[in-house]
Amino acid sequence: MSLLGNILWLIFGGLVTGLGYIVGGIGLCLTVIGIPFGLQSIKLGLAIFTPFGKEVVELGEANSPLRIIFNVIWLLLFGWEIALAHLTSAALLAITIIGIPFALQHIKLIPLSLFPFGRAFRPIRS
Repeated sequence: MSLLGNILWLIFGGLVTGLGYIVGGIGLCLTVIGIPFGLQSIKLGLAIFTPFGKEVVELGEANSPLRIIFNVIWLLLFGWEIALAHLTSAALLAITIIGIPFALQHIKLIPLSLFPFGRAFRPIRS
């Protein structure tokens, strides 16, 4: 089921969105200061390619002082806008019964878009 969901996701916007995050991340990596944020943007772009069958997990060092500072900077500069876009997309998709699984994937991506430092997107273990 997750393969079919990921294929439909890519066809109906996931590919373009993921590529947008990756291109933005590469742009951020052009500056020395933006490299950590660019890497997180690229990580988000890769997560957007295949959200079905994956979950957001918090790594052991997620609450280190440097990651907290980076998460606060990310939240103020980029995160709230990305999370709002995912929330809006989820609300629009949830209107139809067919769109509900895709809306759930957008909701799943909100925590990663708000605080990407110290979090990863991994396959769900059964």
